[in-house]
Amino acid sequence: MTTLNIVILAAGRGQRMHSDKPKVLHSLAGRPLLQHVLDTAVQFASGITCVVYGHGGEAVPQAMAKYKADFVLQEPQLGTGHAVQQALPHLNDDTLTLVLYGDVPLIQPGTLEKMLGAQQALTLLTIHLDNPTGYGRIVRDSAGNVSCIVEEKDATTDQRAIREVNTGILAVPTHLLRNWLSKLRNDNVQGEYYLTDIVAMAVAQDVAVRTVQPAHGWEVVGINSKAQLAELERTWQYEQAHQLLVHGVTLADPARLDVRGKLICERDVEIDVGCIFEGDVYLGNGARVGAYSIIKNTRIGANTYIEPYSHIDQVNIGDNCRIGPYARLRPGSKLHNEVHIGNFVEVKNSEIATSSKANHLSYIGDSSVGSHVNIGAGTITCNYDGANKHRTIIEDDVFIGSNTQLVAPVKIGRGATIGAGSTITSDAPKGELTLSRAKQITLPGWRRPNKRNNIPK
Repeated sequence: MTTLNIVILAAGRGQRMHSDKPKVLHSLAGRPLLQHVLDTAVQFASGITCVVYGHGGEAVPQAMAKYKADFVLQEPQLGTGHAVQQALPHLNDDTLTLVLYGDVPLIQPGTLEKMLGAQQALTLLTIHLDNPTGYGRIVRDSAGNVSCIVEEKDATTDQRAIREVNTGILAVPTHLLRNWLSKLRNDNVQGEYYLTDIVAMAVAQDVAVRTVQPAHGWEVVGINSKAQLAELERTWQYEQAHQLLVHGVTLADPARLDVRGKLICERDVEIDVGCIFEGDVYLGNGARVGAYSIIKNTRIGANTYIEPYSHIDQVNIGDNCRIGPYARLRPGSKLHNEVHIGNFVEVKNSEIATSSKANHLSYIGDSSVGSHVNIGAGTITCNYDGANKHRTIIEDDVFIGSNTQLVAPVKIGRGATIGAGSTITSDAPKGELTLSRAKQITLPGWRRPNKRNNIPK
């Protein structure tokens, strides 16, 4: 068997979620539950990946359209065995089939690798719980071999006392699965076709039934309510915080951190409370991130300090920079080394070269800024004419006075100075002072108007 079929069951409505959205599209750590499972599955799938969906109609395949998977509708929904039956026409017989669940988002690759070790056996992922309520029980014979799985609603009092439970995740040779599914019956309390009934069939045919335990209990937690979703979110966030601590990252409070993607940290990184990291984020040696900053798909260089309440999205930031507080860096921007972006400064789709700074209350959009440039408070690059975007070019060693508007397209030559309060609509020559102001005047004897007290009602 050189390939692997993967079937992901994602048809459940999730009535306890109290939502019109399909349960598997609710988010954990910034991604839909089903996306977590698919991201894990693609690490193994060398054959067919089939997602069985139901509630929510086409919302599920539309949301997961980027994945190379077959989407199969289960309608009506008559149990887990019936769900897998819908996938059978898409599966290759000469391989193994792995069954996963779209509402069990955190199953880890290492656990699945252990399950795929036996090619000619039915392998079940089980776990021992202090409180097994709600789960199917693993029933073993006197020799300790698995004899069957009994759903809780069909279990006897003695069987309900069993603490080893079925997670639903299993691996089985596809040709055996096809044969067993054809024999399923729905003569049970629920009137459904249980996938778990194939265990008794395997025992009857002397097919080996082996069990594997997950490395972590949270890997097999299923989501059926918003409360369970919130609890698993915190569990997962603490797990990620713990891994960062193990690798030497300083966290002001591990309980107040959200990683919604992949966060890579080099040595001596410090992260304050309330920070959110989305997508792929890299923090270089000695980088510091201030409280309540949000950073998405960004690379931050060594010894750069992101001050509190900064928002950074799809930006490449060099070494020894200082950003914020309350700065906003938008997609397409690149900051070279030793750049300072201060409070209430917004940068969009711009490149700022080494040792330049914009420390206060400015907007830099669609611009190319040279090195050693000083951009004064209140400066705006007017990059949009109502229909098209235009670029502003500011060469090295330029000084832009406060409250300046640079109306693009415009070029400020090397070493130029722009006087405060200017509106620049034409290129400014290098090395010269350029300004645009009305002449200051004083009107002698002018008096402010008096406030009238007899204003008619």
